[in-house]
Amino acid sequence: MPDQQPIAAGAFSMPVTVRFGDCDPAGIVFYPRYFEMFNNLVEEWCAAGLGSSFRNLVIERGLGLPAVSIQTDFIATSTLGDKLTAQLSVLKIGSSSLTLAVLLMGEGGDVRVRATMVVVLIDIKKASAVRIPDPMRERIAPFCAPQEQTNEVRN
Repeated sequence: MPDQQPIAAGAFSMPVTVRFGDCDPAGIVFYPRYFEMFNNLVEEWCAAGLGSSFRNLVIERGLGLPAVSIQTDFIATSTLGDKLTAQLSVLKIGSSSLTLAVLLMGEGGDVRVRATMVVVLIDIKKASAVRIPDPMRERIAPFCAPQEQTNEVRN
């Protein structure tokens, strides 16, 4: 039986359509394209989930949220035209970092790709990590996995 996953309570999700440009000559998603999908998910989560677009974050506030680690399991293939659901939840809030759980699932909830990402809030001009501000932590909290909601918001 395929690995199936329901949308987790508190998780942010968005639809993703596999495009022609995502596929290799065999007609399946070329694995590096999944990393672009992850980045698009984080960007959309910031805008729709946290209320701060990447434009606001990067251009207006001078902050970045680059990935510093991505552990990925490629479980099943996706092909041109597949309708996927991308899901993000927060596993851990650190001083300047977030550990994120990311799933890409097919229409039946079958998990295609599972990843754990660590992103770090940085001051772009200084190229150094900065503490996640309390107002941002408060906006992140609803997206935390259940054990995280009780353990951490102000670390």
